[in-house]
Amino acid sequence: MRTVQSTKRGVARLPTPFRQSGRFLFQLLFPGECEICGTELKEVSRVPVCSGCLKKPYSQPAEFACITCGTPFLNDFPLRPDGRCAICRAGAAGFEGAYSFGPYDEPLSQLIHLFKYRRIRTLAGPLGELLHRAMPRDEQFDAIVPVPLHWRKQWKRGFNQSQLLAQELNRHTGLPVVKGLRRQRFTAAQAGLTNSQRRHNVATAFAARNAHEVAGKKILLIDDVLTTGSTLAAAANVLRRAGAARVTVLTLARADRRAPSAISSRIPPNQLAVSGAS
Repeated sequence: MRTVQSTKRGVARLPTPFRQSGRFLFQLLFPGECEICGTELKEVSRVPVCSGCLKKPYSQPAEFACITCGTPFLNDFPLRPDGRCAICRAGAAGFEGAYSFGPYDEPLSQLIHLFKYRRIRTLAGPLGELLHRAMPRDEQFDAIVPVPLHWRKQWKRGFNQSQLLAQELNRHTGLPVVKGLRRQRFTAAQAGLTNSQRRHNVATAFAARNAHEVAGKKILLIDDVLTTGSTLAAAANVLRRAGAARVTVLTLARADRRAPSAISSRIPPNQLAVSGAS
């Protein structure tokens, strides 16, 4: 009769028949392939993505970017004379700074899609780690505020992805998560709208909530993707009217609308990148 053998590290190693049974049970209960690259999953995990794909998302700084919203440009002409884009010079951004881990490009965009639309909530952990790595280290914050979904959309999806990311950021930083906003109006999808139409679409979408927990605070506003900045600007403006001392945006990704030839070479994901305004 075979007994349980011990490894050099002192961890029990099951006999071969038990290991084979465990492997069979794992393959039966869990996806057999990575949802991104299709390779066979060899480790028991609640995340159906291989470790290689989880490590691939990269940061990508822009040579020319607005100092407020982080929008990248092909050259410095749109940023003259003070380093800000036209929207931020007009005061339409609503926030004092915006940071993202990287561009909305594969595989980061695939991870976000699995998280939001395939409802793989366990990806909140790995994505929350990326979000934490994108936090500005030279700024101090008092509270985290996730961008809320309208109740109809949250009921349909089953969760608010920004809330889950905010909770993961709380685990890393200890900053309290405050429900400082509520979505008071259901809005049409932003896709396909011009910048001005986007701003009009979300202009009155948000209202303040628990204003006493926001007043006088330096707020870190959390969302998953930053596109044009319209949604985040509307949310930031509501927080400022509620008394927030400062609002800084933090997202996983931002849409990079520069020409492909203008985008700099990829760099390792352990380097932070300032990005900007959804």
